[in-house]
Amino acid sequence: MASPTETAELVIYANILTVDDTRPTAEALAVSDGRIVAVGSRADVAGWVGERTEVRDLGDSCVMPGFVEAHGHPLMEAMALSDRIVDIRPVTLPTADQVLDAIRAEVANRGASGAYLNGWDPLLQDGLPEPTLAWLDGVAPETPLVIVHNSGHKAFFNTAAAQRAGLTRDTPDPKGAIYGRDADGELDGTAEEIAAVYPLLGNAISASDYPAMLAAECARLNRAGLTTCSEMSFDPMFRPLLAQMHDQLTVRLRTYEMSTAALHTDAAPFDGDDILRQVGIKIWVDGSPWVGNIDLTFPYLDTEATRTIGVVPGSCGHANYTREQLAEIVGTFYPQGWQLACHVHGDAGVDTILDVYEQALHAHPREDHRLRLEHCGAITPEQLRRAHDLGVTCSLFVDHLHYWGDVLVDGLFGPERGGRWMPAGSAVATGMRISLHNDPPVTPEEPLRNISVAVTRTAPSGRVLAPEERLTVEQAIRAQTIDAAWQLFSDNVIGSLEVGKYADLVVLSADPHTVPAERIAELEVTATFLAGRQVYPQLG
Repeated sequence: MASPTETAELVIYANILTVDDTRPTAEALAVSDGRIVAVGSRADVAGWVGERTEVRDLGDSCVMPGFVEAHGHPLMEAMALSDRIVDIRPVTLPTADQVLDAIRAEVANRGASGAYLNGWDPLLQDGLPEPTLAWLDGVAPETPLVIVHNSGHKAFFNTAAAQRAGLTRDTPDPKGAIYGRDADGELDGTAEEIAAVYPLLGNAISASDYPAMLAAECARLNRAGLTTCSEMSFDPMFRPLLAQMHDQLTVRLRTYEMSTAALHTDAAPFDGDDILRQVGIKIWVDGSPWVGNIDLTFPYLDTEATRTIGVVPGSCGHANYTREQLAEIVGTFYPQGWQLACHVHGDAGVDTILDVYEQALHAHPREDHRLRLEHCGAITPEQLRRAHDLGVTCSLFVDHLHYWGDVLVDGLFGPERGGRWMPAGSAVATGMRISLHNDPPVTPEEPLRNISVAVTRTAPSGRVLAPEERLTVEQAIRAQTIDAAWQLFSDNVIGSLEVGKYADLVVLSADPHTVPAERIAELEVTATFLAGRQVYPQLG
């Protein structure tokens, strides 16, 4: 290593996992002006230490690249976990009684301002009532009440909430979404998919309160060791706020604008800088397995679980768009140079979007497109091979197995299809670069648990689901760092600890390779750095 001509601002000694194939481990790294200027042995880096260099000897602690959330919703989560929307997710309130108590209390506390809650999940919160319009109006006869399903793909609202949002029987269904209606055509208090759910939340948050909410969200991400997060349902109305808060952000944001509003955007591909950049367009091909609206070639089981979520016996779910509508969206944005990220769970939906992608790739060849599929619960090995051959990459929601693994097998799809849910092993076997994600706020930011779940595939009951689909620890780490960064077109500046890249770091209590795989989720994040600046815990 060449001798430095200047000294570093920060030098760290630790057990360093670089996620760089040319030098997988190191003992030290040096940082100057936010970027890594040296990685290697203590002797290699010693020359960078000067009088003003901050030297941190972290002993046996493990330093890794900051984790990357390739599929998140931080702008939404900032609201969903604020003090204005009550968190009733199963990770917070595991029982139906707790959920119902929270709803009644919020209705009483908020009065005319309206009660907004997020996280309803009858599959995990056993005993919840059917949230009919009559039930909702009974709980809140005169004031708005909106309850968002834990998946984010459905919401339940009372009559007062519909009136406040300006929804009537004559309100048209947004593109790719629906408002439920009864036999007489009246609203039935349900909204499916993001374009229908969002208008119900418009009155929940004051614009003046949002900057503090976003700052709290960044802190939450940093606590989990995350230094980069995508925003997978970006609304351009946030652009002025993000520009205003740019220098206060402690997480790099990569935004994907929703395709649901219109077939145009005022942005250009890769607008922005290394802190805040728009990289793609988001499409929802289908919905959520927990709601019953994913596009399958096979039917849901007929069980108490499927009846609880309203699945009609024999239903194979459905898509949000026709093939022609998807071709119109992809055919509009892809030729402009956009990366597309398509939410899809059902295998029928996968076939459709791969057909549409292939058509676009043939019509408009591009050497490095990194077209994406999101979640991919029921994707098959054959579809993964086809995707890889097309240059399509998948982001997998493996945390489903930790929370809903038993429900998938016993309640929704049976041991074969439910057990092979999120087939990460088959994905990497094709040579595909994948990412792991939490889709927060659906599940909490827990990249270490993602790594653990991908390696063990253990359901809540303790049974292992399709062990052949397990990843190695190294594969799972890559899927939470460099390969996730690659999916976001950011691997040139983050994702591994190499000279020239930003010093985005997470410090762990131990090396994930040295603890039992099921204990990786229990490792402590002791510090997080963005461009060499400690952002967690924040220094006084």
